[in-house]
Amino acid sequence: MAKVTDTVAALALPIAEQADCSLWDVEYVKEAGTWFLRVYIDKEGGVSINDCEAVSRPLSDLLDETDPIEGSYTFEVSSAGADRALKKPEHFARFQGDEVEVKLYRPREGRKEFVGMLKAYEDGSVTLDVGGNEVSFSKQEIALVRLYPRF
Repeated sequence: MAKVTDTVAALALPIAEQADCSLWDVEYVKEAGTWFLRVYIDKEGGVSINDCEAVSRPLSDLLDETDPIEGSYTFEVSSAGADRALKKPEHFARFQGDEVEVKLYRPREGRKEFVGMLKAYEDGSVTLDVGGNEVSFSKQEIALVRLYPRF
């Protein structure tokens, strides 16, 4: 049986592309007792509310029609955001050379957060340039990797 996120991603991808957007990620998570289905989209130049609506309306109708999720949930479509999480190999490839934040499950050298330039990604392991020093993190250490925008 396919995962909910994979099923929804397969449904969402052509709709996002038809709206001139790319599908960034799909999450199906329980928060405070409520299930949330979140579809994140991206677009060169940024995502507008109109882009979210152009994906949300037809995808909502398709989800109602195909009914891939048992029970009730809250459905959201939004931009991946300036501080988007990097999860897939293609995410890391796209943002190699950009500044990212790595959050760890357990402290290393008294820190759980490191910010640096993304140098490499391989099989879940991440290498950063942190102030001129190369620092590598194994997949097992990493809780989250996200873009680190500076304003």
